[in-house]
Amino acid sequence: KMDNNKFVKLLKESNLNKKEFSEKTKLAYSTVGNWATSNNVPDWVESWLENYNKVKAYDDIKEKILEIENIKIKTS
Repeated sequence: KMDNNKFVKLLKESNLNKKEFSEKTKLAYSTVGNWATSNNVPDWVESWLENYNKVKAYDDIKEKILEIENIKIKTS
């Protein structure tokens, strides 16, 4: 089970703060804040942050390749 210290560490590695995390996951900020008090972070949070980082890394690589190849992609 993940504790609050590990959660905070993973947030830092993800360049997120608790407010940004709560917005991205559509959780109430108070819920995320309460994890520090209870030291009880839900099991799904660790894998969510790992997947978030993988997607972010993929997007960064994709952008660099498109930049190198001088390819423009329309975003809606």
